[in-house]
Amino acid sequence: MVFSSLLFLFLFLPAVLALYFISPWRIKNFVLFAASLVFYAWGEPVYIVIMLLSTVTDYGFGLLLGRPGLSAGKRKAVVALSIAVNLALLSYFKYADFLIGNLNALLGTDIPLTDLALPIGISFYTFQSMSYIIDVYRGTVKAQRNWLDFATFVSLFPQLVAGPIVQYSTVAEQLRNRKVTTELFAEGVRRFTIGLAKKVLLANNIGLLWDTISGTNPLMMPALMAWLGIVAFAFQIYFDFSGYSDMAIGLGLMFGFRFNENFNRPYTAQSITDFWRRWHISLSTWFRDYVYIPLGGNRRGLLMQLRNILIVWMLTGFWHGASWNFLLWGLYFGVLLIGEKMFLLKLLQRLPRWVRHVYALLLILIGWVFFAFEELPSIGQYLLAMAGSNGQPAWNDETLYLLYTNAILLVVLIIASMPKRQLRLADKMPILKLSWHFALLLLSIAYLVDATFNPFLYFRF
Repeated sequence: MVFSSLLFLFLFLPAVLALYFISPWRIKNFVLFAASLVFYAWGEPVYIVIMLLSTVTDYGFGLLLGRPGLSAGKRKAVVALSIAVNLALLSYFKYADFLIGNLNALLGTDIPLTDLALPIGISFYTFQSMSYIIDVYRGTVKAQRNWLDFATFVSLFPQLVAGPIVQYSTVAEQLRNRKVTTELFAEGVRRFTIGLAKKVLLANNIGLLWDTISGTNPLMMPALMAWLGIVAFAFQIYFDFSGYSDMAIGLGLMFGFRFNENFNRPYTAQSITDFWRRWHISLSTWFRDYVYIPLGGNRRGLLMQLRNILIVWMLTGFWHGASWNFLLWGLYFGVLLIGEKMFLLKLLQRLPRWVRHVYALLLILIGWVFFAFEELPSIGQYLLAMAGSNGQPAWNDETLYLLYTNAILLVVLIIASMPKRQLRLADKMPILKLSWHFALLLLSIAYLVDATFNPFLYFRF
């Protein structure tokens, strides 16, 4: 089940909200937990076992770490065991076939693949569980003794399948003490509506353009078409994922939870460093807090810092999927960040703002080519097409047709990617604001009623 579906909008969500608000406080977390299990089980009932196994084991490890008098050595052993269990589950389902396939290719063996479907959201809830254990070990949070509260944290359906990655410390108090006011609920509905519109009106429509162009042989593709295609993909993945994050944050507000922001206008960035402060913020924060800083961060000299950056970005790429293209994507950004750390940022500061912006966008778009194609030859061919080095003309009639028929959508996407300006008129006339969001909701529902194209890119992660 996805948020951008009629089933969720008209059956699941209204039923859960009604049940939640008529229930006494003492069972509200149970209602959320039960609803989350139904939500998760809708597509893959068997994988509830995996999520519950992760929940039970980390709850137990947390209790062990919370025991007074436990020696430092035993505490380290508990943390190591917890991380090993979590990574073993994640690796088995997400990376086993990748490892087997590469071993077969390298050694000429014929080890059968597992052919297991990837449990939806396993990358997200595994990272959340690990952050809880590490924070308990560090003493920044207390061990949760109520299993239901901890299970609600791990399985909470608004952010279960695609984030944002919620660290336990940000919601620990909210699990036991939260209140939904009329203003908070209204803000949640507003935020959800914006996210839904981003997803179905913007991401889905520009995704059709990307599907058309990506289905073209890159060896026969004009350069302008290749650039148009990767721009379309950049907009699709941004409005797809940021829209889902907006919906998750909005749903959280409806139930009294305040999740951290996950995007901050990333395509306005003026460097790659700036971009990664704005894109998928919860993932960058997680790797900073639980990998980069424990490795030493920038405290052990420049060479060790550069090593740590490369390790973090290799892992960031691999987190997105068991494929070499994701590893290359991570290394690509890791190398760019190292370059900026060493000298590029100083040079960029001397350049006009628009030059820095163009620099960042060009490198971001090239990076999306690594992300979009799993086959390495396809990456190379598409980059050659973008460079105009495949022997094709700069454009053709099909390119101009695609550009013409999508021109208005592209303008809307560009405007929607820019920083918002405060509309004083909307502040003075709330009815305009309400009407705008109501119109977005109606348009989104109308699209879904007739939709045959409604993908969600981050489900595969």
